[in-house]
Amino acid sequence: MFKINENYLKLPGSYLFSTIGKKVNAYKEANPDKEIISLGIGDVTQPLAPAIIDSLHKAVDEMAVRETFRGYAPDLGYEFLRSAIAKNDYAARGADIAVDEIFVSDGAKCDSGNIQEIFSINNKIAVCDPVYPVYVDTNAMAGRTGTYNKETELWSNVIYMPCKAENGFAPELPEETPDIIYLCFPNNPTGATIKKPQLQEWVDYANKAGAVIIYDAAYEAYISEEDVPHTIYECEGAKTCAIELKSFSKNAGFTGTRLGYAVVPKALKDSDGNSLNALWARRHGTKFNGAPYIIQRAGEAVYSEEGKKQTKEQIAYYMNNARIIKEGLKEAGFTVSGGVNAPYIWLTAPSGMTSWEFFDYLLANANVVGTPGSGFGPSGEGYFRLTAFGTYENTIEALKRIKEL
Repeated sequence: MFKINENYLKLPGSYLFSTIGKKVNAYKEANPDKEIISLGIGDVTQPLAPAIIDSLHKAVDEMAVRETFRGYAPDLGYEFLRSAIAKNDYAARGADIAVDEIFVSDGAKCDSGNIQEIFSINNKIAVCDPVYPVYVDTNAMAGRTGTYNKETELWSNVIYMPCKAENGFAPELPEETPDIIYLCFPNNPTGATIKKPQLQEWVDYANKAGAVIIYDAAYEAYISEEDVPHTIYECEGAKTCAIELKSFSKNAGFTGTRLGYAVVPKALKDSDGNSLNALWARRHGTKFNGAPYIIQRAGEAVYSEEGKKQTKEQIAYYMNNARIIKEGLKEAGFTVSGGVNAPYIWLTAPSGMTSWEFFDYLLANANVVGTPGSGFGPSGEGYFRLTAFGTYENTIEALKRIKEL
């Protein structure tokens, strides 16, 4: 009889957003007359920009003609997209990233889950706490995290770096030396950022320790403040210690079309001199047949002059929502942060409620859905995340309901 990978059986509970979905569906069934507003999941609500739609239509038409039909995409992605990425996301910011260091994928979530495959099972990981659950769960699936303590909600072989109000919700260098360090800035879920000198400290630390940083920059398009780096490769020495993950989901609304990329520099090697770029290329070619041609053409359109203008307007739309949420919650007496360089607002649950108690209270009394902070890790207990990705109208209505509580 077949056996299940025991590492999967060690995973606690269910995935955070699956649990939220089940709770919301049960509430809807019991209260069919209630209108629910979701400010929970980080899914966009604005349609794809016109320049992107035009590119999609043109690419679809090409697929109907034998001479311009495309089959499997190249392993790393089409050069037209990788060149646009190298020019706009890196060269424009003074970072020297070659086209063959860019690997196009179907999204940053998949890359963050898959990239850990190329590392030894004995490597120790360090994560921010609170943390995007995918980082820990995928390492747990690989058997790298040790045993799970239900009381502390911690894995025995994971270094947790608490991110609390007193340190600006940013991690401090760990006392125990990790092999793999997960950093996400602007941060999901807290919306926190760090300045370039702080990020340089992490790069210097990783190079000295022989560690690799997996840097999730999915929300970099929302950065508005000066001296907040848009890419880790703005830091000196990052190419010998860092992998960067980027997404088209949040900056251009590709959540339903799926596109992202990973940067794995050729200078990044393990202690035995093995090239991570070469290994990731092998893994990519073996397990991935490439993002669709029409989607990669749509990604290219993001970097056109019209595409840049239109996606910038969409980002401004969401950040206006963030401002409304943050200011409205402050007026209502909540303690809040985030919402400046990221579309997430991080607030303290009121009246000493736990994260899930406030979730239930908000759903039952305001018919508004958010995300319990404890779902992101032990340091998230007592906090709550709201997203600015809703419509303007729903954002206004949700704040009105919360203020009336």
